[in-house]
Amino acid sequence: MREDDAGIDGLNQYEDGAWSAKSASEVTAALRVDVDEGLDADEANRRLDQVGANELAAPPRRGPFLVFLDQFRNLLIIILMVAAVVAGLIGDFKDALVIVAVLAFNALLGFYQEYRAERSLDALKGMLVAHTRVRRSGAQVVVAANELVPGDVVLLEAGDRVPADARIVVVSGAEIDESSLTGESVPVVKGVAPVTGGVVALADRTNVAFMNTVVTRGRLEVVVTDTGMRTQMGALAQMLERADPGRTPLQVQLDALGARLAIVAGIAVLVFFLLELLRGEVLSETLLNAVALAVAAIPEGLPAVVTVTLSVGTFALARRGAIVKRLASVETLGCTSVICSDKTGTLTVNQMTARRMFAAGCWFDVTGEGYGDEGAIRPTDGDASGVDLQQVLRPAVLCSDSAITDGHLIGDPTEGALLALASKAGLDAHATRTAIPRVAEVPFDSSAKFMATFHDVESRTVVLAKGAWEALVARATSAAVGADPQSLTDDLRTVWSDAAEQMAEQGLRVLAVASAQLPDGSRMEEAEGEDLSAAVDGLTLLALVGLLDPPRPEARIAIARCASAGIEVKMITGDHPATARTIATDLDIPGEVITGSELDELDDNQLSARIDDLGVFARVAPEHKVRIVKALQENRRVVAMTGDGVNDAPALKSADIGIAMGITGTEVSKEAAAMVLTDDNFATIVGAVEQGRTIYDNIVKFVRFQLSTNLGAILAMVGAPLVGLPVPFAAIQVLWINLIMDGPPAMALGVDPPQPGVMDAQPRSPSARILTSRRLVHLMGFGAVMAVGTLGVLAYGLEVFSDEEALTLAFTTFVFYQVFNVFNARNERRSAFGRHAFTNYRLWVALVLVVFLQVAIVEVDALHGRFKTTDLSTASWVTAIVVASSILLVEELRKLGVRLLPAGHQPR
Repeated sequence: MREDDAGIDGLNQYEDGAWSAKSASEVTAALRVDVDEGLDADEANRRLDQVGANELAAPPRRGPFLVFLDQFRNLLIIILMVAAVVAGLIGDFKDALVIVAVLAFNALLGFYQEYRAERSLDALKGMLVAHTRVRRSGAQVVVAANELVPGDVVLLEAGDRVPADARIVVVSGAEIDESSLTGESVPVVKGVAPVTGGVVALADRTNVAFMNTVVTRGRLEVVVTDTGMRTQMGALAQMLERADPGRTPLQVQLDALGARLAIVAGIAVLVFFLLELLRGEVLSETLLNAVALAVAAIPEGLPAVVTVTLSVGTFALARRGAIVKRLASVETLGCTSVICSDKTGTLTVNQMTARRMFAAGCWFDVTGEGYGDEGAIRPTDGDASGVDLQQVLRPAVLCSDSAITDGHLIGDPTEGALLALASKAGLDAHATRTAIPRVAEVPFDSSAKFMATFHDVESRTVVLAKGAWEALVARATSAAVGADPQSLTDDLRTVWSDAAEQMAEQGLRVLAVASAQLPDGSRMEEAEGEDLSAAVDGLTLLALVGLLDPPRPEARIAIARCASAGIEVKMITGDHPATARTIATDLDIPGEVITGSELDELDDNQLSARIDDLGVFARVAPEHKVRIVKALQENRRVVAMTGDGVNDAPALKSADIGIAMGITGTEVSKEAAAMVLTDDNFATIVGAVEQGRTIYDNIVKFVRFQLSTNLGAILAMVGAPLVGLPVPFAAIQVLWINLIMDGPPAMALGVDPPQPGVMDAQPRSPSARILTSRRLVHLMGFGAVMAVGTLGVLAYGLEVFSDEEALTLAFTTFVFYQVFNVFNARNERRSAFGRHAFTNYRLWVALVLVVFLQVAIVEVDALHGRFKTTDLSTASWVTAIVVASSILLVEELRKLGVRLLPAGHQPR
């Protein structure tokens, strides 16, 4: 074995964070690579075979068969499966086949939706860099990013995405945007020097480039130290696998409802079975009717209606820019009470923007967001008539290495903000740079905190500078006041210092721009290689600019809608507290501001006690976000978490519903989330909340409709023997009632449009029952009306008609009860005859279809034997319709009485 091959595991001999503490020479020695030569192809392939591809381990996906089986993990469905087996054992194959058909339809629909969501998400993948430039065998080559190995020398420049964790060995004025990893919106200045001092936070490892972060300026040469799952991104992916997604409120409610209905069905079937045996009925016929009653007692259409309702909701959300990975997840939004949102890129545009400016003794406000030229510079205080904004902002254009093309920035976000500001003043960057070319420069340096450029203008050499306020004021001797510069006296220095402090207190990042002339006034024909830092002196301060990553305009509106819907929004960010507070104030996010270090001082109980009063969490790490979500959940809050970075992924998985960004979101965050916003628009969440609430309302409508039907059937079938009447429905008729009512009308209720005021209500409690005691009493009233009316019609029919016609009349009356009752189910408070009555054309089509089918099985002779019916006279049809309409009349009278009650006495 060659010495090269020995100890390949040694390529990763340092623990997390230790690479940053080593010198560049120690790193290259440990990785056995010459920076000038790089690895040779054979060695790279050998290492690739041993350490594996530079890819994150894909989370194990369930196969199609397991996804299909998951659709049957529901108590109602299990009960129905048992009923189908019992029906088959006693020879009732018709009932068994119909139940199986309903269950298969539900399972196939749920399977299709989950499969479709996964395929849609596959189309969003592509976060990892496809190719990258490396040095191998002394030459620059382009290789696939997944072929990188520890020891590879990677060449990066502005705009490149870092393909793996790497130690920086050569740097030239480089900054990296690490917001996707740390949440810090300001790019980090990178260097080569070792970073010592024990455990070093990610944000402080200034000599390390992390996978999936972006170089915003400068050039770097880095040596890959870790690839794939050994990167920081891989560590977060592993943390993600340990997070428990939990069950949605809807799943919990359906399980509880199924358990209660199972008890009701069991009692009803037992009572009916005993009564029939006591009456001397044949055992096989009694068993057949008992199975029919069990089917009548359980809303077998509920799983299918829930699936269809959720599926239709997900299709609607997809059209509005959201992809839902699990059907039940969208309903969770309907009871969401808190949205924990990442700041950078989610609530903000992730584009640094100038907001305020102090120049020539005057204050200016700047409108517009991002790197576009929309907006204006407006004076707010002082006499700005003599201020030449183009002259003031000329350093913003000339002292810059970045460019904006069609609203897209190439380069550093800070420079992009200054370029956009200059554009609003009317400066054309390309034309200005062409007219006044650069002859020399002092590159930005993290220790000096400024950049300067030199330009020959006529017979003079002009120095233009931009940088931190503290750095430039130390080199300044004058400041612009009005149209002319004045000596920087102590009083004038105080004025400018107060202006800088005022901006900083507002959470703005303060930059200064300044200019000067070389003392001898001569032209500088050649300055390359000279140290010109000393020449950046005697500056005239031109302006202070306050920068901020501004809020998305649509986020402001969305948060206001959340407030009206009783939903709190909490901001979670890695940014500075002052900056976070400014954004929160601008967006009207209430609550105290707390930092990650302050969170560390609180135990879980203390955090849970304070969490409701906290609105902004700044300087937080990934583990803090998970703690925040858990603390809210401990307080029985339903938590939605939005985010786009790798650092958001564990919290996205831990939240009740995680919402990732499809455009800027990382692969890990998309895998963790239950919903992905394809437009990265926070406002889309509000539409999803409305859709979630509507979905829950529609499920409740179906429950009201179906259970009143079931209770009516139970009371009629159990009550008939008690009053000496024959069982009003044959087994096939019970199945018919369930089939036509679980079918078109129920499905139509599932896609009912939102009720007026759906977004004005407070979020419901996740523990709130679908079938409350008050609602059950209400439904039992409906069932009683149906049973009394049906048995009354049966008794009347037995007196004046044949037994067969009387039973057909009772059966038809019960079916028409459902036609009228569907209008009661749509709203528990408002009249069925309001403007909302005609908003669901599908419901009207379904009802017409039901009436047509019922007429067919009664009047078509060929169907009489199959459905045990006979012809009805016109008078009998009128009787059935009039009696059945009583349920709508009774409910409208109740609603009228409720509306007439004083507001404080109305039931909720």
